[in-house]
Amino acid sequence: MKDFFQHLNPAAQKWVYKQGWAELRSIQNDAILPILSEKTDVIISASTAAGKTEAAFLPACSAIAGEEDSFGILYISPLKALINDQYRRLESLCDIMDMKVTPWHGDSLQSKKKHARQNPQGILLITPESLESLLIRDSSWVKIAFESLKYIIIDEYHAFIGSERGNHLQSLMNRLEHLLGRFKNPIPRIALSATLGDMDSVMQYLRPAGTFKCSLISGAQSKSSLKMQIRGYINHVTEEYNEDEFSNTPLPADIQIAHDLYELLRGDSHLVFANSRQRTEHIAVKLSELCQENLVPNEFFPHHGSLSKELRTELESRLQKDMLPTTAICTMTLELGIDIGKVKSVCQVTAPHSVASLRQRLGRSGRRGESAILRMFISENELNAESNIIDKLRIELLQSIAMLHLLLRDKWYEPPDTEKFHFSTLLHQILATIAQWGGVRAEQLWELLCQSGPFNKVTIEHFKVLLTDMGEKHLISQLSSGELVLADEGEKLVNHYTFYAVFNTPEEYRIVVDGKTLGTLPVDSLVVPEQHIVFGGRRWKVKEINIEKKVIYVISSKGGKAPKFGGSGISIHDRVRQEMFRIYSEGDYRINVGENRLEFLDTTARDLFYEGLEVFRKLQLDKNFIIRHGNHIYIIPWMGDKIINTLTVLLIKFGYRASCFAGVIEVENSKLSDISESLQEICSMDKPGNAKLAEFIENKQTEKYDYLLPEHLLNEGYGAKAFDIDSTVNWLINMTSYE
Repeated sequence: MKDFFQHLNPAAQKWVYKQGWAELRSIQNDAILPILSEKTDVIISASTAAGKTEAAFLPACSAIAGEEDSFGILYISPLKALINDQYRRLESLCDIMDMKVTPWHGDSLQSKKKHARQNPQGILLITPESLESLLIRDSSWVKIAFESLKYIIIDEYHAFIGSERGNHLQSLMNRLEHLLGRFKNPIPRIALSATLGDMDSVMQYLRPAGTFKCSLISGAQSKSSLKMQIRGYINHVTEEYNEDEFSNTPLPADIQIAHDLYELLRGDSHLVFANSRQRTEHIAVKLSELCQENLVPNEFFPHHGSLSKELRTELESRLQKDMLPTTAICTMTLELGIDIGKVKSVCQVTAPHSVASLRQRLGRSGRRGESAILRMFISENELNAESNIIDKLRIELLQSIAMLHLLLRDKWYEPPDTEKFHFSTLLHQILATIAQWGGVRAEQLWELLCQSGPFNKVTIEHFKVLLTDMGEKHLISQLSSGELVLADEGEKLVNHYTFYAVFNTPEEYRIVVDGKTLGTLPVDSLVVPEQHIVFGGRRWKVKEINIEKKVIYVISSKGGKAPKFGGSGISIHDRVRQEMFRIYSEGDYRINVGENRLEFLDTTARDLFYEGLEVFRKLQLDKNFIIRHGNHIYIIPWMGDKIINTLTVLLIKFGYRASCFAGVIEVENSKLSDISESLQEICSMDKPGNAKLAEFIENKQTEKYDYLLPEHLLNEGYGAKAFDIDSTVNWLINMTSYE
């Protein structure tokens, strides 16, 4: 390997020497020439704490050293906390290179912003939302301040891919290049990420127009060893518990998990990912109580988005200092690269949301010279005569095992979903672009946002429908000169402080039965009338969905015991469920990694696995995907949620009472022969299209500005996100039953 260290600026070299580094890491060395060339975009993909920040900034800072006429580097982060963290990390490098670095977000000191306005140079650290604010409110200053911009560095790139926020970021970068007149001389984009899937699609996503070369720099696989274990628990739930308790009380197994966490983790620093804010609080409270009962200092603290900034910052600082044993019980808030140092182990309570998420979390563990440690805590309901087939198959445990297989054996992570339209974000960007320029012609908007921008799945017909509807809603109007300008309602939206963000949290719907509110449910998955849902450990039938009041009216259902595991609202990929099927078909949970065959289930988890395997074999699910079990018909395709959603809605349209939980479709009061005939009919009928299926769904407003979209585009957007009619029909045709 050639050493390109000598190409760095002497001051950057001096900084490296002061760190006591004997040599650069491979990704840091390999990034030097591509970044210094300024002729390619660069993606740097490596594990957490592999030196990605230095890989980007050492050559980028070398390239802008001595330039003082504008910002030379624009660093974009998804989190304000990460900006503050990078500011601390870059201070010593920038001091030795006599270079300014400015954090710019809502909590930044006004004095720093004022100084940067008067003398823009060096590095600007910013969120997409703050950059949007600058483009709209002060584009003339932006044009001057970024006149000599050499690089855009995007941190935690995986957090943007495939999301509305990702399309927003792409559009911002596109608009900035347009403002600076850099379309023919693009600004190199450097993306940093620890978790990336299909690299071809990832590289294309960085610059959708494909007008610039992209170089990939991947870090070597971590050589540190991994210790992992899945610990199983049996949830002994009484009838009284189910009847009287709803979502505010942890399941009995969760209490045992908290006791085990206390015994395993006390005395060192760890991260416990509990997936939901509610479970995070339950576990943190129980662990704190155990410390109090045992007369020892509390070491366990919650960390999630609803907590105050002060509480979160205090916990992050405690982890960084590494002076006291500290365990954070968190949601995905500590999944991204906020510098909290290395923790001894990472724990996952309940199945992970995705393989990519699991890898990102695992990267947090493993101090230098020590093994990374992953513990997963999975509970399954005790079985009885009324148990649901999902519980009998031990689906949550099986999904957890499958995700570990894909992560460790196949090095696979979910690719970005490139089928989405992101109409909500497009509407936002139309308003933002008009606000930035004062007036824009329709063909200019089309070229900037769609033809050469990130919304390239949007057709001209879609675009015309959207502009016409925005005019009818008084969001925009057209001057006699042909330019589009903001109308009254558009002005109100753009001038509101909440405008700059394109994302919001999923709508919280109240679950109401007989006038009593059971709790709230974030509606980010399929919910239709007559469908069954699981809430508070019980099964309910949806009778009505009130979109305006955000209420789901339900009645109690007697469809047997509710499954404990109903999914997380995060769409599960086909590959995960196919791996689940493979594991049960082969009857072996162990993972082959290199020459090693890993045994990683504790005794209870192993017993649960073999219970599920016995049911799989007894029902001959390796041969049959549609079965009768108890009083219901079950369809088990072992495919992802888009196909599950599509089949479920098609069956409902055929008049069946169908519901889906964790990849299993349940049909009530039906004959197996009737359902088989209906599935055959689906194969031969004219396909309705994803948008047509979406017409059947009432609560389609899942993104921030969906409420402003015309119904036609709302159906198109939701259909592309939730359904896949082509893959569903192809899957049905390919099944041996229909050959």
